[in-house]
Amino acid sequence: MSERIYMSSPDVGAIEEQYMVAAIRSGWIAPLGPDVNAFEGEMAERIGVAHAVALSSGTAALHLGLLGLGVGPGDIVLTSTMTFAATANAIVYTGAEPFFVDCEIQSGNMDPDLLRQAIGQLLGSGEKVAAIVPVDLLGKAVNYTKICAIAEEFGIPVLADAAESLGASHMGKPAGSFGHASIVSFNGNKIMTTSGGGMLLTDNVELASRTRYLATQARQPVTHYEHTEIGYNYRLSNLLAALGRAQLSRLDEMIARRREMRERYRELFAAVDGVEVFGGDADESDNCWLTSIIIDSSVTRWPSSELSAALLTDNIETRPLWKPMHLQPVFAASRAAVNGNSEHLFRTGLTLPSGSSLNGSEIERVELALSRFLGGRAR
Repeated sequence: MSERIYMSSPDVGAIEEQYMVAAIRSGWIAPLGPDVNAFEGEMAERIGVAHAVALSSGTAALHLGLLGLGVGPGDIVLTSTMTFAATANAIVYTGAEPFFVDCEIQSGNMDPDLLRQAIGQLLGSGEKVAAIVPVDLLGKAVNYTKICAIAEEFGIPVLADAAESLGASHMGKPAGSFGHASIVSFNGNKIMTTSGGGMLLTDNVELASRTRYLATQARQPVTHYEHTEIGYNYRLSNLLAALGRAQLSRLDEMIARRREMRERYRELFAAVDGVEVFGGDADESDNCWLTSIIIDSSVTRWPSSELSAALLTDNIETRPLWKPMHLQPVFAASRAAVNGNSEHLFRTGLTLPSGSSLNGSEIERVELALSRFLGGRAR
């Protein structure tokens, strides 16, 4: 069987090797070090914020960001239902309750009107909404203009989950620069990677300092080990930060490659009734992290699962869009404001290989497999 083609493999090469070798030769092998400091500075400059804190994962950044905003037991945090479990898990880590908000059908991002309704419902019943965590789905930023205005109206802090949207923007402002703080992820499948890792981004010096403190086991600034509260081992290693610096230097070219891949899919499906590329045009505001298609089986006469199975026979990875959090067994008892859009996207969406590391022969193989499938269904 041919080698597997993944949806979003890491894109690393000679530059990453150079940075990693230099970090090893510097002797800074233990956690923290000059590459961590440099990575934080370079990322803060790229996003346009005052402070960046490099952490072991995007999940860790969410957890500490929520703690830094004062979220705790008995609180409610409103978040997107169309997301990966890490978003909701981090809320639960704090002892708070996640309340899921459904999405707009065009983008899969949090519906501002539903958000407003949910806030009104909760505050009207005397409950405390401690934070809002909107999620940028597949590299497209949420409507921060509306969501941040709603949050400000009710005095609720926003922690933006930009794990998937590094390099994207909203109204010309970079993803990762919205709200009281934002988080990004450098997991292995993301637009740029540090193997594993993440970062909290903010203009608030107190929040940045609190995050650094909690991420280093809440150690007091004395010569011996002194602790007055529970901390976490969440800081990013110097070696992985070196990898991140190399990746950041190539971010724009990697985004361009993913954008080209989306346009190829758009051309391939342009004449196929009942199939559309999800998320609209691949303009400069979208980093095109992953490209998904939406399939109307009443028109195509075949469901997304049939296409997925056909591609699997050629060892090509695909995956449905996120299963909404309000449908996940672990969150069955959680409350949600739903409109059916996220469930529709989960039923009809299919994510295709989208990575910037795809080479010419792999792209050709994917396109050939898709054309073969579509040709067989057109007869």
